[in-house]
Amino acid sequence: MIKLLPKIFIKDYKNIHDPKVRNNYGKLAGIVGIITNVLLSIIKIIAGVLSLSMAIIADGLNNLSDALGSIITFIGFKMAAKPADRDHPFGHQRIEYVTGLIISFLVLFIGASLFKTGIEKIIKPTDLLISKFLLIFLGFSILLKVWQYLYYRRSGKLINSKALLTAAVDSLNDVITTTAVVISLLVTNFFELNIDGYMTVVVAIFILIGGVKLVKETISPLIGEAPDAKFIEKVCYDILSFRGVLGYHDLVVHTYGPGKTFITVHVEVDAANNVLESHNLIDSIERYINDKYQTNLVIHMDPVETKDEYTLTIKKQFEEIVKSIDPVLNFHDFRIVKGSNNINVIFDLEVPDYFEIHEKDLIDKINKKAKRINPKFNLIIIIDVIFTDYE
Repeated sequence: MIKLLPKIFIKDYKNIHDPKVRNNYGKLAGIVGIITNVLLSIIKIIAGVLSLSMAIIADGLNNLSDALGSIITFIGFKMAAKPADRDHPFGHQRIEYVTGLIISFLVLFIGASLFKTGIEKIIKPTDLLISKFLLIFLGFSILLKVWQYLYYRRSGKLINSKALLTAAVDSLNDVITTTAVVISLLVTNFFELNIDGYMTVVVAIFILIGGVKLVKETISPLIGEAPDAKFIEKVCYDILSFRGVLGYHDLVVHTYGPGKTFITVHVEVDAANNVLESHNLIDSIERYINDKYQTNLVIHMDPVETKDEYTLTIKKQFEEIVKSIDPVLNFHDFRIVKGSNNINVIFDLEVPDYFEIHEKDLIDKINKKAKRINPKFNLIIIIDVIFTDYE
C-alpha cells in the first residue's frame, strides 16, 4: 500500500528529481495525513468520551493536531512549488521548512495542554468504562499509525523532505503514546488502579520532548546548516575527475530549500594553459555538475603557476613555514608581485574553525619566520576559516 499510492496518484512517480513530481509526493502525503488523522481523532475522541478516559481524549486531540499539521504540509508543498519571482529570486522552497516548524509548535502546544489536563485528572480522577471494543479500536489506531509512520518515512527519505520526516517522527510518537494509553487501561482493568491522569502526563511529556527535538531539527536548515558531506564528496570527486583540474578550494554551498542548491567553488588550472581552453574546461564542469545534481554551480577559475622556478621556490619555503606552525594549516591562491623595494607574497591561509591561535598572532608568526628567510618579503594574507573537512 505504501508503494502503491504513488503509483496510482503520481504521474511519472519514479522521477523524484523532477520538482513537480517531488511536490506531488508532498501533497499526496498531506492528503493521506489529513484522512488518516481525522479518522483516528474521531475514533479516539468518541472512545475517550464513552470510556471517560482523558488520556484517550488527549490522544485523539493529538491526532487532530496531526491532521492540522497535514493540512499545513499540503499547503506548504503547494506554496513551495511557486516559481521564483522578483521578490523571491531563489524560489519559495524554504516554505517547506516553515511548515515543518509550524507542525513542531503545534506538537508543543498539544503537549502543554495535555500536561495541564493530566495534572487536573491526577488531582480529581474519574472512573473509567473499559470494554473489549475500546481496546480493539485502540489496537486498530496503533496499526494505522505504524503504517502512517512507515509511509511518511519512506516518502520523506525518497524526496529528502524535512517536513515529511518530521511528520514521520510525530507518527512514531503517537504509536508510543497510544500504546501507553492502552497499558494504562489494562492496568486499570486488571488491578483496579486508576492511572489515567498519570498516563496523560507521561504522554504529554513525551510529546513535549518530541516537539522540542522537532523545533531544533526544523530551525537548523532555516538558519543555515552544513551541507551533506557525502553530496559534497561526490561533487568534489567529479570536479577533480576532469583532465586539467589541479585542485579546488573555497567551496561554498547555499541551500534555499529542497532542489534549490547553489554552489560556488574556485577551481585551479595551469596558468600556462590557453585561457580559452581553461574557460571551456570550466564551462564543461559547470554543465556536468548542474545536469547531474540539479544544482546551480558557478566556478571561479584560479590560474596556478606550475613552471616559474622563482615562484615555486618561494611557495615551497612558505609551505614549510606554515606546516612548521601546525600541519593542519594550508594555503591557496599563492602569487608573487615584485615591488621596487620589496617582494609582495600574497595567499589565502586555510585555518580550521577549531584552531586555537588568534588570527593576528598566527600572521605574526608566519611573518617573523618569513623575514628570517628574506627581509624583503611583504606578506598579504587573507584568512579562510574552514568549517568542513572536505576541502
